[in-house]
Formats: sequence, C-alpha cells, structure tokens
Amino acid sequence: MIVSVKDTAKLLGISVIACCAVMVCTLFLNFYWDIRLIEGLLSSPQEIIYYNAQVSTAKIVCLLCGGCLSLTSVVMLLFDIKHYIDTHKKELGILKALGMPAMKAALHFWVFGTGIFLGTAVGFGGAFLLMPTFYRLQNKDALLPPVTIGFHPSLLFFLVILPTAAYAALAVLYTFFKLHTPVMGLLKDNWQQESYPSRSRGRNTSRHVSYCAPAQKAHVPSRRPDTFLDTLRKNTLRTRKALVFFILFGSFCYASMTQMSASMRELSSVMMGIMMLVIGLVLAFTTLFLAISTVVKGNRQTIAMMRTFGYSQAECCQALLGCYRPVSCLGFALGTLYQYELLRIMVDLVFRDFESMPVYTFDFPVMFLSLGSFIAVYELMMYRYSRRIGKISVKEIMLE
Repeated sequence: MIVSVKDTAKLLGISVIACCAVMVCTLFLNFYWDIRLIEGLLSSPQEIIYYNAQVSTAKIVCLLCGGCLSLTSVVMLLFDIKHYIDTHKKELGILKALGMPAMKAALHFWVFGTGIFLGTAVGFGGAFLLMPTFYRLQNKDALLPPVTIGFHPSLLFFLVILPTAAYAALAVLYTFFKLHTPVMGLLKDNWQQESYPSRSRGRNTSRHVSYCAPAQKAHVPSRRPDTFLDTLRKNTLRTRKALVFFILFGSFCYASMTQMSASMRELSSVMMGIMMLVIGLVLAFTTLFLAISTVVKGNRQTIAMMRTFGYSQAECCQALLGCYRPVSCLGFALGTLYQYELLRIMVDLVFRDFESMPVYTFDFPVMFLSLGSFIAVYELMMYRYSRRIGKISVKEIMLE
C-alpha cells in the first residue's frame, strides 16, 4: 500500500475537530428531535416561548458550530494530504514512472478518512454519555414536560457514516488532482538553495541588489531594500497560507470559547460553560501545535543554513515564528467579536420574550483575563519551539 493506517496517525488534529463538531451537533440535534415530540403537550404561553427558544438555539448552534468546524476539517484534511505528497513525492514519482495510473495511486488515500471516522465515532458516543445531564440542564426549571432521550439512526448516518465517506472521497479526488504532475516534477527535489548572506558581508544587503556606478546613484529608490530576514518573513506567510489559517483559527477558538464559557454560568449552565471551555482549549492547542511544529519542520534546512552563516537563534525564531504574531492577534480579535455577537443574538433575539433571561453586556474583565492567558500560552509555545530551533544542526540536515 502507498498509504497505510499507520501513516494516518498524524491526523490527530482532524479527529479532534471532527469529534468536537459531532459531539456538539449530536447533543443539540438529538435534543431538537426529541423536544419536538412534546410540542403537542404545550399549553401555556410561557412553555411555548421557552420551547421556541430551545428549538432556535439548537438550530443556530448546529449551523454555526457544525459549519465552521466542518470547513476547518476540510482545510486540515487537504493540508495533511498535500504534506504527505510533498514528503513522499519521490516514492510516488517512482511508482508513476513504473506505470501506475494516478487514479490507482489516489485510491490508496481513502485511509485519510479514518481520522474523520475515529473523531465522529468518539464524538457521537461521547454525546450520548453526556446526554442525560444535558437534557436535565436544558429543562432545569421544569418549564417543559419531561423530554425522553431517543436514538435516531439518521443522526448516525449524517454525522458519522456520511462524513467519513465524503472525506474519504475528497481525499481520493484531491490526491488524483495533485498527482497530475510530470514524473520529473515528483522525482526532483524542489528545495532550491538560496544565498544566505553572512555576518561578515552584512545581512542588510539583499542578494538581488546590485552595486551601481556613482553616476547612477541618483536613480536608486530611496526606500530601503528588504533584508534577508524581511524577505524570509514575507515568504513564510505567503507560501504557507494553510498554516496562517490554522493559527488564526486556533486563536479564534481560544478567544471565543474562553470568553463565551464565562458567560454560560448566568445565561445557561455551568456544564455548558465547561463543555465550551474544554472544546475551545482542545481546538486551540491542537491547531496551534500543528501549525507551529509544521513551520519548524518545513524550514529545518533554512534554519540550519542561517545558523551556519551566523544568525542567532532569536533571529531565526523572529523570522519564522514571529511573523505569525499579528495573525494570532487578529484571530483573537475576531473570536472576541464573534462570541459577543453570537451571545447578543441569542439573548436579544432568541430569548427576547423570556422574562428570566438576564441582560447580556460585554464583559471586559473576562476579555482581559482571556487575553492575558492567551499571550502567556502563545509565548510559552513559541519559547518551546525556539528551543527546538536551537538544536537543529547542519550535520543533522546533511545526514538526511
């Protein structure tokens, strides 16, 4: 086999995201279908208002949570397949040179769907373990008749079986598209050696800058040319758009879920707040670790050469990892805005007719606490991977 189940062990990120998405959707969709069975038993206006609010909540949560996490799973799946092809392109090129059709090779990539199956299955089963407590908290004030937990096979199909088949088919089709590359394009090493300026010659001079005659100096632009570190920083962001998305998404999840969980104690329940906090932290750490570790691994040759030419460990980290700090700040800001708008919609629109619902206002102390903890966690991760950068040597790269 070209791809084995062992090769998909790195799909932990996809499994985690799929697990969180299916767990949340299973809880709310199952509750939505079960609560509709008691619609004919409602009589008082208060019961009808609360019933409509619960139905609307289930729809909004499933639409936003399921849609966002599904899109992220697709991006992560395509990224993992591309990364696998890039690291095994020589083996794939040899097989293609021996006459193996691209579709036959692509069919082996169906195993990338196992990460989705593992995550959706665990999320579906975990949701039923939490369901008794979830149902009890959703009707903790006994405003509705008792809601009995039911098993709906269609949920198993749409949340476990269908996503697994769809993602496996997507993996095969995407691989087939990526393998439409000439054999020589797969066999040759696309890593091009760059000219790394040393300290003795000055790092502030780009390798593309030519020395002009004195008579031509008046025509030289006044703008200072980009240094090698500036160029490397820009290229890192431009050529790794998927990693930019992961860091943005990880920061987004941390900001939105940590702040939203603090509001759940008054708006919903402690259990809902804990569940949001755990899901947000798991998603944030998974995507951030995946993105930062991939950046370091993908630039090991560059780091080794930079260290050889006299660049310090701090300069390497600033060029390769520091460029993602503005992205993480943007993700945190978007996550803060998202959780505020979502909760405002839930309180002002969905529960506007519910008298006991408290007024929701933006919680600045919680925001600053979340921001402080995020900065501490993010910088700790940067420090951890900066230590790893310091251990990369030229000898290690040459032996590969």
